[in-house]
Amino acid sequence: MKKLILLLAFFGLTAMNAQNKTGDIIGTYMNPEGEAVIKIFESGGKYFGMLAWTKNPDRLDENNPDVKKRTQKRLGLVIMNNFVFDGDDTWKDGTIYDPKNGKTYDCKVTRDSKGNLDIRGFIGISLLGRTAHWTKIDFKEK
Repeated sequence: MKKLILLLAFFGLTAMNAQNKTGDIIGTYMNPEGEAVIKIFESGGKYFGMLAWTKNPDRLDENNPDVKKRTQKRLGLVIMNNFVFDGDDTWKDGTIYDPKNGKTYDCKVTRDSKGNLDIRGFIGISLLGRTAHWTKIDFKEK
C-alpha cells in the first residue's frame, strides 16, 4: 500500500512539474537586434506572441501579403501563433510572421536554462531555417 501511495505521489508531482513548465514561455523578450519586445501569452491552451514595443511604434505592416492589412501598425501585431508545449522546454506546431518581409514561417521554440528563447523559423523541415535568440526581459507596458 505504501508503494502504491509513493508511486501515485511521484506521478502526481511529475505531472504537476510538466504542467507548470508549459507556461514557462510566458513573458516578454527582446529580439536580437534590440528593435522589438515580444510579449508571449497563453490563450485556449496555445501560445502566441505580440509585438509589445518597437523602436518605431508608428511603422506600418507595409509588407503584409494581405493588402488590406498594410495600413495597420506593427505595434500590437500578433506575430507568433498556435504554439503547443511539447515537453523539455520546447513549443512547436506554431508559426511566426516576419513583418520585415511579410512572410510566415513554421516555427519551433526552445527555452534555455536562463529563460531565454531560441526561435527557429523554417519552411518545411527545421533543417531549412534560421534561429534567432530572444532575451527574456522585464517589460512594463504603458
